[in-house]
Amino acid sequence: MGLVTGTCFAETGNQVVCVDVDEEKIATLKRGLTPIYEPGLEVLLARNIREERISFTNDLAAAVQEASVIFLALPTPSGEDGAADLKYVLEVAKQLGDLITSYKVVVNKSTVPVGTAEKVAAILSEKLAPGLFDVVSNPEFLREGVAVDDFLKPERVVVGTGSERAAKIMGELYSPFVRQGNAVYFMDARSAEMTKYAANSFLAMKISFMNEIANLCERTGANVDWVRIGIGSDQRIGKRFLFPGIGYGGSCFPKDVLALNLTAKEHEYDFKLLESVLTVNKLQKGRLVQKLRTHFNNELKGKELAVWGLAFKPETDDIRDAPSIDVIESLLAEEAVVRVYDPVAMDNMRARFGNRITYAGNQYEALKDADALLILTEWSAFRNPDFEKIKAQLKKPVIFDGRNVYSLEKMKELGFHYESIGRSAVR
Repeated sequence: MGLVTGTCFAETGNQVVCVDVDEEKIATLKRGLTPIYEPGLEVLLARNIREERISFTNDLAAAVQEASVIFLALPTPSGEDGAADLKYVLEVAKQLGDLITSYKVVVNKSTVPVGTAEKVAAILSEKLAPGLFDVVSNPEFLREGVAVDDFLKPERVVVGTGSERAAKIMGELYSPFVRQGNAVYFMDARSAEMTKYAANSFLAMKISFMNEIANLCERTGANVDWVRIGIGSDQRIGKRFLFPGIGYGGSCFPKDVLALNLTAKEHEYDFKLLESVLTVNKLQKGRLVQKLRTHFNNELKGKELAVWGLAFKPETDDIRDAPSIDVIESLLAEEAVVRVYDPVAMDNMRARFGNRITYAGNQYEALKDADALLILTEWSAFRNPDFEKIKAQLKKPVIFDGRNVYSLEKMKELGFHYESIGRSAVR
């Protein structure tokens, strides 16, 4: 989020300085290379480095002196109790209190609990006069895999502040991105902070509801593909986030649902819907393994299983809270042999699992002599594979599809044993 934000602001002519404590990361960025995989970002970054609109440093003090607006794009990971850990945000706020000497807009870009802007303002107020700063909440709504497009052409921009001065600066900063009429919504900081959590939790709820419908479809003989199309055509519901699967993951939905649920508890409110979303998603991640157990008569020990897709979604190398991790851990616990492939997330998975699993050089290498293929991420490269090659590599033509990539008719025609989510099995 931080790198996309900085690069896109540079693209509209601003002078941007990106600061990080990781010296290796800064050195990588100075060479024009991105430490993350995000389509379109590297080209944009190279252009703005060449035009000298963006630079990178470990020196926070020097960067702050030149800045008009300071974006806090810091990690807020979930703690053991599910609360967002604010130590990085609050620590930088303390540092800024020692560094700011002229008026600055300090922007919380990170996803933070309601009331965080006030906490940052209180820390800054310990050392700074009121007229030297304003704290703004400006939550991001970037989807990994299309984050650059989302920033350059946002559906909406949310700015939380009670300061007219800060609102004017933020409005000018975002004006190049909303020329086609998409709105910048100005509100108080607490409402802006809540908007971010509410949006992600609602989408997580929508996914979980569809997964529950899919599970019910399997028992009733209905086809979730048709159900999804049928309800998605209703404008009140919409077509997006209705695809069933093996649960949501990533850096946002899991921690944001947990954090909002904890906020509810802190305010003595029993948020029953969120509790259900958390439970449904946890159970959904085990659905494919349950199907495998049934197919192999509860004997997965020694079974060689190929896995296609490790990232929590296509077009990213992010494996944070990816369903693939839960699936692979379950398989290893039952002493299965696991061989994996993903177009871009292999290094991250290698750092997570080490030599406990085998890493294939390509998608077909993962299949060699495997007892079954599991599809856990719906990468485009998996949508139209060489099915005859798949059959030739596998011991038997068996596929367990956690993302409903293939049609039942095609699998039946090709002679596969094929099990997916919310649809009848092809046997």
